[in-house]
Amino acid sequence: MSDKKDKDLPDTDELQKMLQDMFGKLGGGAAVPFPGFSESDGDTDEGEGDDTPMEIDRADAIFDFNYKPRDIKSYLDRFVIRQDEAKKALSIAVCDHYNHAKFMRGLEQEHGKIPDGIEYQKQNVIVVGPTGVGKTYLIKHIAEMIGVPFVKADATKFSETGYVGGDVDDLVRELVQKADGDVDLAEYGIVYIDEIDKLAGSGGTMGRDVSGRGVQTTLLKLMEETEVAARNPNDMKGQMMAMMDFQNGKEGGKDTINTRHILFIVSGAFSGLEKVIKRRLRSGQIGFGAEVVDPNDAELFNEASTQDYIDFGFEAEFIGRLPVRVVCDKLEAKDFVNIMKNSEGSLLRQYEREFAAYGIQAKFEDSAIKRIAERAETENTGARALMTVCESMLRDFKFELPGTAVSELSIDADLIDKHDEILAKYRELGQRVDVAKAREEADLYCRQFQEKHNIKISLTDEAVSLLGLEAASQGRSVLQISQQRFKDLQFGLKLIQKNTGQGEFELNEEAVEDADKFLSDRVVQSYTDAAEAKQAAKSQENESSSSEPFIE
Repeated sequence: MSDKKDKDLPDTDELQKMLQDMFGKLGGGAAVPFPGFSESDGDTDEGEGDDTPMEIDRADAIFDFNYKPRDIKSYLDRFVIRQDEAKKALSIAVCDHYNHAKFMRGLEQEHGKIPDGIEYQKQNVIVVGPTGVGKTYLIKHIAEMIGVPFVKADATKFSETGYVGGDVDDLVRELVQKADGDVDLAEYGIVYIDEIDKLAGSGGTMGRDVSGRGVQTTLLKLMEETEVAARNPNDMKGQMMAMMDFQNGKEGGKDTINTRHILFIVSGAFSGLEKVIKRRLRSGQIGFGAEVVDPNDAELFNEASTQDYIDFGFEAEFIGRLPVRVVCDKLEAKDFVNIMKNSEGSLLRQYEREFAAYGIQAKFEDSAIKRIAERAETENTGARALMTVCESMLRDFKFELPGTAVSELSIDADLIDKHDEILAKYRELGQRVDVAKAREEADLYCRQFQEKHNIKISLTDEAVSLLGLEAASQGRSVLQISQQRFKDLQFGLKLIQKNTGQGEFELNEEAVEDADKFLSDRVVQSYTDAAEAKQAAKSQENESSSSEPFIE
């Protein structure tokens, strides 16, 4: 009975195939590697013996952290223009956070556990500023510099655990993915949540707010310290893999991820917060002699208190977990000029590369940079406006100039202010024939034709000029026009070659204007020439025979 039961069970290979098919349907058809199963079951890889040097724990590398706030700010200056106060505050918060993590890691390794009585409030950060001022760029480059995994998400995609929508715990699990499965390293990563202001609940909300206050409550424990399951309990694929690990007696690594040393940074534009601050400031001014306080909105954000954030719609416990508050300034025209000229990620370099791909050297003059900056400022979308302005300004040039005779493009104020007029000039310039370039491409076509068909051809200067004009008007190359125009040329030339023995052929203006007629006329002429040559040879033979002396 037992033997029959065992025979009915699938073997290891069959079980692996069944599960892979199932997971393929669940996860888009990708093959799933199963711990405990391998093609060489029971074999160990070479180099896994005791003599093999142990791989350095990447998490331990975090504790070589020896940056100073000034070092981090200097690094950020390469990528983000302005925002000096924000850079200082972030640099200090990051250094304090990872220096503490280094200290705690040392104590844990020395004593086997973290000693009691050591208190530390995490320096989670809230960044306030309008869109496009570099908030994400700052955080991303900090993580890049210190070498920790970095996860970014928008707050609007999350809902409270148990409801439809993203689970905030998944942010922590994603850190493990970014750390290539290294949970120890992931426990020192950075989680960045943008658009956090969208979670601010309104005072009149009735019932359960699963996408606002509910998410704030869920984030509270993550930002302080908690254990997050390494696998999502709602992820069937992950749970099945955990089961397979257990059944095969394989250690699946840490089951949970501790958030004690994960740095949380949140950001948002906080539109409307300035009204809350103004209301508070004005309420404190009573009497006829009170000074009217009405600073600019950008300055108001620096005056924001904890109560202002609570009045805006945040839970007191939530905002209390974000002790470091950073305000990014709105960018002005002079900042955009600085970004385009001095930032390592300057958009101008991108456009220069894009034109260079078409064989056009584009150069941005100072007058154009100033004009772009002025227009970008009016867009009110921060540095993102630079792409909007440049794309609108250069779209027609990028469409019409590639493939023409234009090899240089000077981008100045006139090109922006007199767009249509300058475009017309470049369009006319593009239609002019670059004789040297046209001849080079024509000769290339002739060489390719000879290699492919074993027939030698050449193009007259007049023919090349006509091809160049046509190529310029169509935005194509002389080589492309020639390949299309003379695609059946070899058939006629081989007939001519057979009829006349001609070894070389010259293509003139007539061949360019009407290749079929040119070839047809030449083929007919070759037959005529061949017949005449044959007749001439026969006549000469007859004459030769009649002129011989008669011998009796």
